[in-house]
Amino acid sequence: MLTQAPKGTLDMLPRDAHRWQSIERAMRRACALAGYREIRTPVFEHTELFQRGVGDTTDVVQKEMYTFEDKGNRSITLKPEGTAGAVRAFIESHMYADALPAKLYYSACPCFRYEKPQSGRLRQFHQNGVEVFGAKDASVDAEIIKLAMDVLKACGIDGLRLNINSIGCPKCRKEYLEKLKEYLRPKLPTLCKTCQERFERNPMRILDCKEDAPKLTDAPAMLDNLCEECADHFDKLKRYLAAMDIGYAIDPRIVRGLDYYTKTVFEIITDTPDGGELTVCGGGRYDGLIEELGGPATPGIGWGMGIERMLMVQDMRGSAPAAPDYLDAFVVTLGDDARMAGMKLVNDLRAQGVKADLDHAARSMKAQFKYANKLGVKNVVVIADDELKLSAVKLRNMTESTEETVPMGQIVERFTRG
Repeated sequence: MLTQAPKGTLDMLPRDAHRWQSIERAMRRACALAGYREIRTPVFEHTELFQRGVGDTTDVVQKEMYTFEDKGNRSITLKPEGTAGAVRAFIESHMYADALPAKLYYSACPCFRYEKPQSGRLRQFHQNGVEVFGAKDASVDAEIIKLAMDVLKACGIDGLRLNINSIGCPKCRKEYLEKLKEYLRPKLPTLCKTCQERFERNPMRILDCKEDAPKLTDAPAMLDNLCEECADHFDKLKRYLAAMDIGYAIDPRIVRGLDYYTKTVFEIITDTPDGGELTVCGGGRYDGLIEELGGPATPGIGWGMGIERMLMVQDMRGSAPAAPDYLDAFVVTLGDDARMAGMKLVNDLRAQGVKADLDHAARSMKAQFKYANKLGVKNVVVIADDELKLSAVKLRNMTESTEETVPMGQIVERFTRG
C-alpha cells in the first residue's frame, strides 16, 4: 500500500508534464486574450458551502463528497467543483464592489469526488474553468462558449459539437415542474430507484438519467414553458452564436447535474474513435447562486473541463503534443580540472537560457555518453585534458554523428545565436 497510489488517483510523471503544461498554456493564453484573470481558491471549504451552493439534492453532495471533521470539530469538504469556491471568494473579498463583470479563470484546479473510477473519471481530478460575475446579457454566454472551444481546439481536440438548452428561472420553472411531475407520476413504478428518489426533490434530473431518459421522449420540455425573459435570453444566445459562426444544436434534455443552474446550460461534445461521444466541457448560468450564498444579487455563468479527460481524448486522437527537447546540451568531462570547467560552462549556458546539464554521478566518459543518449540529447560538449590545454571543447552532434573543435570562448555563442 505504501507504494501504490490511492484508488481513483493518478501521478503526473515527468514524461507527461509537458502535456499538462501545454493545456495550461492554452487556457492561460485564451483567457488573457478575452480579459479573464486567474483566481485560486483553497482545496477545501466548509461543507455548508457545497450543500447550499451545489445543492443538497444532487448526487455530488449526497454521495460523492469527501467530507470530514477537522480537529476543531468543523465539517470540511474537499472541493468537488470550482464554482462554489470562486463565488465564496467573490463575496468574501467584496469583489462585487469592483468594476463588473469580474471575469475569472482557474487552471488545473484539483477537485475531488468519491465515485467509481473509470476511463476519464477519477476521484481526484483537475479542472480548467471560467466564471463571470455581474454580466446578465447573453453575449457573455456566447463568449464563454467560444472561449471553451478555442481552448479545446488549441489542445488538439477538434470535431466539436455544441448542444445548448435553457432550463429557465425559478419563476417559470415552478409551473413547469408541476407539469413534469404530473407527466412522471404514473410512470414512477417503471423508473429506476434513483429517479424515484429524485421525483419530489429534483424531477428535472430524471430527464438526464441514462437508464430512464429513453422512456421519456414525450416528456414536456422546459423550452416550451419559458417565461418571456428566459425565452428572450435564449433567443439572443442563439443569435450571438450565429453572429460568431458557432454551430449548435438544441438539446432539451440537458439539465446539468448541479442545482445552481438557471437559463443557459450547454455541453461541448466530441466523437470517440469507437463511434461514441464524450462530453469535454459543460457549464451554464447560475444567476441566483451569489445571492443564495449571502452576496448581493449578481448574475453568474461559467464552465469546467477536466484535464484528465482532455488528455484521454488526445490519446484517442493521436493529437498529443510532442515532448520538447529535455536538454539543449550535455557536457561530458574527464578529470577534475575538466569537471570544474564543465561546471562553469553549464552555469554560463543556463545563464543564457540554454538547457544544459552534466554528469553528477561520477560516471566514466563512456557511461556519460550513454546517459546523454538515453536522455535524447542532440548536442554533447566534451571537455578533457587535451581540450583544456587548447582552451577548446569538442562539440558532438549525436544525431548526425559529427564532431568539431570549438574555442571555449565561443561555445556559449554557438548555442545562443539561433
